[in-house]
Amino acid sequence: MKVNTGKGSISLMTLIAIWSISLTVNLPGLAITPMLGNLDKIFPHTSELEIQLLTVLPNLFIIPFVLLSGKLSLSKSKIKIVVVALAIYLASGILYFFAKSMVDLIVISCLLGIGCGLLIPLAAGLLADTFVGKYRMRQLGIKSGLSNIALVIATYIVGWLNHGNWRLPFLVYLIPAIPLVLSVFLRGIPKADLYPASVTPSPDVKATAKVASKASVAGVPAKAIHAKVPAYVNDEENGKPCLVKDGFIISRVWSLITVYFFVCYATVIVSYYTPFLMQSDGMSDSDVGSVTAIFFLAVFLPGFILPYVVKMLRQTTLIACSIVMAGGIILMVAGHNFGVMCVAAVLVGFGYGVFQPLIYDKATQIVTDPAKSTLALAIVLAANYVSVSVTPFIVDGLRDIFDPHHLNNAFPFILNSVLLGIFTFIVIIFRKSFVFRIDRSYY
Repeated sequence: MKVNTGKGSISLMTLIAIWSISLTVNLPGLAITPMLGNLDKIFPHTSELEIQLLTVLPNLFIIPFVLLSGKLSLSKSKIKIVVVALAIYLASGILYFFAKSMVDLIVISCLLGIGCGLLIPLAAGLLADTFVGKYRMRQLGIKSGLSNIALVIATYIVGWLNHGNWRLPFLVYLIPAIPLVLSVFLRGIPKADLYPASVTPSPDVKATAKVASKASVAGVPAKAIHAKVPAYVNDEENGKPCLVKDGFIISRVWSLITVYFFVCYATVIVSYYTPFLMQSDGMSDSDVGSVTAIFFLAVFLPGFILPYVVKMLRQTTLIACSIVMAGGIILMVAGHNFGVMCVAAVLVGFGYGVFQPLIYDKATQIVTDPAKSTLALAIVLAANYVSVSVTPFIVDGLRDIFDPHHLNNAFPFILNSVLLGIFTFIVIIFRKSFVFRIDRSYY
């Protein structure tokens, strides 16, 4: 069976092999979460610093290796990078069963972060290389859905396994064995897609007039002008020139990174602070777990229906998502019962679930050189992990100013609702800009 890519076709098994990579990318840190409260019993004399290192260091390791993976994709075989990353990931999962101290757990978790960091950009990058247009958007939506549903299922598995031996939750880190076995089918990706040729500047990408004029007078060839000085490309919407450096459209890079950073921040608040909010309202741990699961299910769902959502909402897609996310956060502040919290989790999760794959797709459009698509994805994806790492510091820093005694468990959500309201206003004002515009090719 063949699957249409928009520029040809690949076999279904090749597509399944690419999809299977997404099963692993959201799992780091998951198996450790249930045991954090019992670390002092598992490892007596565990220090607070060691616990902080166990939760923070893996995410910090992911960030540089996400960027390294994008850089390596320019000169190394992408399939080999995937295989090496999966091998490191799987080896880490196995090593957890031999850990005998907190130091062992910290070192192994860092190794897991390295493997995952190398893998993350290629889970989306291989799809971005292989598919184009609406086919690429659909596949990136499915990729987002798969990674999120894998997280939901793995969360339940970890919770169930946590009632036995403390090592059992680490079984979820053996999942990379699946894409590692299927990696043989990645050879079905056309070589022209895996190694897209670098492009020379097109007629609408040109050096600054002043520099080009001086260079032409001096007899410098046109190609050398483009190679040595910053170039510009016209924005499709307003025709204004945008700086291009090393194949990256600079204004698009920073705008996309900023938006993705904020959207991730606005969403991760739910994971971090919902338990405290719900417990202060007298709800049980079971209720907290259900709302969290519903939230991740809501994030997963849009990935599989993204083309229909975009076709229905068109140019208002991201405006609607911003409003829905803001509405969900406001409900979390106002609602003090389980039913309202479930509805709020669905709204926030659904909005983020639409935003995420569309940002992935736009990441492939911040470069003028298709050979750098994976590197572009790596740069944008790094914003996610930076956001996850710094969100507690941002919230706690502002909380110390506005709620110094930490009396209000709703503070993170009140702050978030204000910021999302401002963000929604920005989306409406700049709805025709690159980041928020929905191209007609999507529908």
